[in-house]
Amino acid sequence: MLVSSGCSTCVLPDTELCETGSNQVPGLSDHNGTSCRGGTGIRVLKRNMKRNGSRGCVTRKTRFASRERDWLKGDAQRGCVCLYGAADPQPPSSGPQTSSTSQPDLRLVLCSTSTTVEELCGQGDCKGLYLQLHGDLIRRLDPTERPLQIVYDYLAAMGYKDPMRIQWEAANSDLSCMIRFYSEKPLSADQLERTLLKGVFSVRKGKTQLHKWAERQVILCGTCLIVASVKDSLTGKMHILPWWKGQRSGSEGELMVEEVKRRQHCLTFSSAGPQAQTYFVNFDTLSDYQRWHRQASKVVSQTVSLVDLSCYSLEGVPEYLFYSQDITHLNLRHNFLRLEGTGGLHNLNRFLQLKSLNLSHNRLGVFPEAVCEIPTLTELNLSCNGLHTVPSPIGKLQSLQTLSLEGNHLSALPEELGGLSQLGSLGLSFNQFPHIPAVMERLTAVDRLAMAGNRVETLELGFLGRMSHLKIIDLRLNGLRWVQTDGLEPLRQVTHLDLRDNHLTSLDLSSACSLETLHCQRNQLEVLTLSGFTLRAIYASNNRLTTVNIYPVPNQLIHMDLSRNLLEYLPDWVCDTRKIEVLDVTHNLLSELPARLLSSLSLRKLLAGNNRLQRLPDLLDHIPLEALDLQHNKLGQLPESFFYKALNLRYMNLSANSLEAIPPSSQSEESLSTLQELYLTDNNLNENCAALLVGHQNLRVLHIAYNQLLSFPASKLSKLELLEELNLSGNKLKTIPSTVSSCKRLHTLIAHSNHISVFPEILNLPEIKLVDLSCNELTEIVLADSVPATLQELDLTGNSSLILEHKTLNLFSHITTLKLDQKPVMTIGDSLVSSTLWNHGYSEMSGQRNKLCVSVLAVDRFRDSVEATYGIFDGDRNEEVPRLLQCTMGDVLAEEIQHSSVDRVYMSNTFLTSHRKLGMAGQKLGASALLCYIHHEASNPTSYFSLTLANVGTCQAVLCRDGQPLPLSKVFSLEKSIEETERVKCSKAIITEDNKVSGVTRCSRLLGCSYLSPWVLPKPWVHTEPLCAQDEFLILGNRALFERVSYQEAVGTVQAVRDPRAAAKKLCTLAQSYGCRDNMGAVVVSLHIGEDSCTCEAPLASSREGRGSVGSALPVSGLLLGDQAALSSSSGITSEFSSELSASEVGSEAGSTASDEHPSSGHARPERRCSLHPAAAVISGTGGVGPGPGVANPGLFQRQPSCANFSSNHSDNGLDSDDEAPLEGVISNGSKVEVEVDIHCCAFQIRSGAPQVPDNQDFLDDQRGPDYPNGGFGGKTRRRENVVVSATNGCLLAVCGREISDLKKSPSSSSLFGKKLSNGSVVAPEDSHNLIEVALEAPKKKSGYFAAPAQQDPEDQLVVPAGLEQDVRDQLRSQNAVIPGPPPLSTLPCVRDPEWSHPHPPQLPQQDLITTTALQQEVYDTAL
Repeated sequence: MLVSSGCSTCVLPDTELCETGSNQVPGLSDHNGTSCRGGTGIRVLKRNMKRNGSRGCVTRKTRFASRERDWLKGDAQRGCVCLYGAADPQPPSSGPQTSSTSQPDLRLVLCSTSTTVEELCGQGDCKGLYLQLHGDLIRRLDPTERPLQIVYDYLAAMGYKDPMRIQWEAANSDLSCMIRFYSEKPLSADQLERTLLKGVFSVRKGKTQLHKWAERQVILCGTCLIVASVKDSLTGKMHILPWWKGQRSGSEGELMVEEVKRRQHCLTFSSAGPQAQTYFVNFDTLSDYQRWHRQASKVVSQTVSLVDLSCYSLEGVPEYLFYSQDITHLNLRHNFLRLEGTGGLHNLNRFLQLKSLNLSHNRLGVFPEAVCEIPTLTELNLSCNGLHTVPSPIGKLQSLQTLSLEGNHLSALPEELGGLSQLGSLGLSFNQFPHIPAVMERLTAVDRLAMAGNRVETLELGFLGRMSHLKIIDLRLNGLRWVQTDGLEPLRQVTHLDLRDNHLTSLDLSSACSLETLHCQRNQLEVLTLSGFTLRAIYASNNRLTTVNIYPVPNQLIHMDLSRNLLEYLPDWVCDTRKIEVLDVTHNLLSELPARLLSSLSLRKLLAGNNRLQRLPDLLDHIPLEALDLQHNKLGQLPESFFYKALNLRYMNLSANSLEAIPPSSQSEESLSTLQELYLTDNNLNENCAALLVGHQNLRVLHIAYNQLLSFPASKLSKLELLEELNLSGNKLKTIPSTVSSCKRLHTLIAHSNHISVFPEILNLPEIKLVDLSCNELTEIVLADSVPATLQELDLTGNSSLILEHKTLNLFSHITTLKLDQKPVMTIGDSLVSSTLWNHGYSEMSGQRNKLCVSVLAVDRFRDSVEATYGIFDGDRNEEVPRLLQCTMGDVLAEEIQHSSVDRVYMSNTFLTSHRKLGMAGQKLGASALLCYIHHEASNPTSYFSLTLANVGTCQAVLCRDGQPLPLSKVFSLEKSIEETERVKCSKAIITEDNKVSGVTRCSRLLGCSYLSPWVLPKPWVHTEPLCAQDEFLILGNRALFERVSYQEAVGTVQAVRDPRAAAKKLCTLAQSYGCRDNMGAVVVSLHIGEDSCTCEAPLASSREGRGSVGSALPVSGLLLGDQAALSSSSGITSEFSSELSASEVGSEAGSTASDEHPSSGHARPERRCSLHPAAAVISGTGGVGPGPGVANPGLFQRQPSCANFSSNHSDNGLDSDDEAPLEGVISNGSKVEVEVDIHCCAFQIRSGAPQVPDNQDFLDDQRGPDYPNGGFGGKTRRRENVVVSATNGCLLAVCGREISDLKKSPSSSSLFGKKLSNGSVVAPEDSHNLIEVALEAPKKKSGYFAAPAQQDPEDQLVVPAGLEQDVRDQLRSQNAVIPGPPPLSTLPCVRDPEWSHPHPPQLPQQDLITTTALQQEVYDTAL
């Protein structure tokens, strides 16, 4: 415990640092003046909390006393630093650990941003502080550094702006996965093994028995074994056994480490040659023996004398390493090495044979001049060290051949560098050079100029011409604007020129007569002029080119990429080239292809999609073409002889054209076609094309989706025996031919959005993996006794009439991803609101990858109000982060909305908090994320809806407004955002040639990947768009989707499909047919926000306006949360009960979810308002304005905060079966039991503070009649985010997120979670969860009140004993409960757009309403 001594930087007296396990209050101490200490650290506390399932209960109010909290609130520059003690590696234990097992200590240090490390260490026994970022390297802090300021700067760089929020986040222990302080430097056994092995062991020298065994200090470091001549460490002579002798040939340089079989745990170390030596070392334990054997074997097996000490947080070179005088290659990358002191870099000249030295990423700040004293050095790497200058002594390294200086702040080079005659490679990328250094002219051995990411704006070709030794020039990402040509002097030596990602508008390289490869992608080029003498490859995509001038004809040209330009025709020289093999002209304005081009004898791959082609020229002879992409053109037909003159064709994509037929594969019955992949999606083909497809008997992939097929002839399908993937979606098929069983290699069958009513015979195929029959008309599935074990995914959603038997479900139990429609039971209010204003559909496809790394979040009714949340998360290569975000991001948003009403603030904080909550998974893994939140404006609840969107990475959203796409998101990719590229460059990140930050990701903002900070940040783009009646739908998609499907096409596609789910399916299917092989995800949200959706009731008559009653106010929703300071955390689901409340009060409040005045009083019913126009205020009994949403109403029973009510049938006397006394918090009320449950640690944090009334509450109330107090016509499920309250057989159960996770582990309930969703996640969005089944399994949870057995008695659940009937009525009257009458049927909302029509909510017959009135009126208080 560090005790304060009145430090001037700290306002709080007496105590600066407190352990969270202590009850000590700052300023209080015992009689001896010593500070009281708690016996338990935070680590132990957290472990107990996890065990009890209520970790979320730990708040800052439980960590600090009131005086500490007041001190923190006084100034935002004050805060708390989490200080961890070093944890020694614990030996593996055979049994479970006991409570006495040592845990690393966590102490909370109260200080200010001006408090230095020296001041903190001066108050305690620690000698220094260490900083660890992202679970990676650990750096010793300088005495003058300020720990709290470091944390605040880190959080501000992440994106937090509010100083108070930064203070709040800094005290969160979850932040330790990103930034952590240690009072001692933790060392792992693996690190010690890699840097140094030493110990006192029994040693014998020589192979004979003349030498005796003796206890000696033995050290293994670098490439030598050191044995002390005496026992006490280094007090005597050192015997050094070098293990590396250069090139080993025969027995001269043979080095060995062998096991001595006659002696336990003994190794022999020996070397051969004139000075051969042998040592026997006997180890005490098996672990020591194995560790030494492993490390020694590594050294012996090296082909060079290499010592790798990279990434081990070293502050200096280990002293013993200097005994290894034969080291030639030393890797000290990614450490924190010092220039001076013990082990400093000034000692590196002691390595007399060193040839290669890597000191990159060491934060040196200054060039270490000591390395200039190593004459043998041939390779030196000083990248990413913050260097500003290179000293003149660099000229001493006359043997230097490679010098890497990337990622520094250099703007000039010394003249002495020009004297290095052997220097052949010089790396200057990502520095501050405004021009090419003049010293390069003297470095005649350098053939490559690597200056990407500098500040060169003008390139003078004449200057390059004077450097006749330069052949390869890399000037990417320089902001280059001009390339100037001086005179007519040719540029003869340059062969490769890279000018990508600059600002060039024109480029004339006609003087570069030796140029072979040119990269000029992502500029603004309009004109390109080149010399064709030696040209072999051109990459000029993403420009504005209208023509390309090359003279003479480039007869050596092999590859040319002119995609995404403005070409209206191809230059004539293209047809004259003799060796061109690959031509990419996609996304241009071409209206025709030259006939000579297709007849080329060299062309192997032609990509001409997304143009304006209307026809293909006739082929005059056989051509060698192997791949042809003509998608997104206007082709109506193909030449008749096309297929039998393109016999080498293996890949062909004709999707998104206007084809009505395809040509035959041959002129005779025998076909020589080698076509393997054929994509015909989105054409006008009918079933007649099937006969022509038979000729392509080598077909492996056939996509013929979204055509006009009424059937697929059975006899034709049987001949495609090699078929592996078949997509027949979006046609008018009623059945899949039974001959599909002949396709023994078929592994993927996609046939969604048809009229199929019979399950196809595909489950006997030996290799079947994926079957998609969603959005069809299946009614039943008849299966054999088994299902193939290879089947991994089966999608049967969208088949509204499908009924599956238990036998069928059991057969499907092994399928990894089984997608079925759940039958949600919801209140009439839920059904009306969600189906009237918006509904959604989504689709996820794994493509040709073996795992799905895309997840979707969809909540049509968010926070139990007329709000919605939709999101999509793309992990690229990992599936862990998208799943975590899917499970937690909705919870975080619900919580952040409580802290701020500013959309930009709460959406930004939602992303930043989600980033923190990723924990260790977010250190190395990341994901793109997009989140949409539909809501009313907080400042004007009567306004229309607004859509607030936030995103990082490459997930995108587009809104359809008046039939036109309106992009809402921003793509954070280095290829798409100039601002982000410049920011990443300024932070000195290395951007590789494939445009990836440090070779990892193209995204500049992600959730996760915190080890790439500050280059990759989690700060999102936030945008709010007011919604209007012209907004039809919203589309969310990941990068793979929108790379293939444009915004305009996506909008047009969704407009043509009525069902959002079918529309999302179609988007993904189109992207696949367009060539996407990656994971895809799409969400389509249908919007019906307009005045014709209004269901407001006309104002009441004026005679009733003054007849309000005391107590008539806003209804109370069932679950309320408030201040968490009073929460109890004794168990996973804490039970607490206020003694001030009677059982009848609890029963009344639990039974009525919306209390109004009693009908007998004759007072006016409040005006019904719709969700579009919610009431701004409520008329009170005096005719004035009643309490608002945040004001408690005195006429209503108010539940204490942080409590939730649910009912459950137990034994009649309210006792648990194992207890003899009533349970605390359980109230007996006749035949039912009321249980009050603390749900503050549930998945969704419910709104805190005073009761909040949803905007649509009046609308919901009027949908309920007096006979249906639960909120609808027979509704039995009420949702509170992820807290599910379900009434089944009279037993009401509340299941929170933590309980669900426990249920997954239960054998009895694992079947509910064993079926992954389309993204493999067990946490599903919205109604696709089987929430009722989850709730039914809840009593099997053996903790808290779920351990009480449920006495289910359906016959007694709605029966009130005769003796209690009058009491119930009296209780109702005492609460002034008014049950609103049923609304007229004419007030049901109408659907604005018939194209997005949906089934109306089910309505009970009027007779049923009348017959059940009396019973439910009487027992409405207890029917929950």
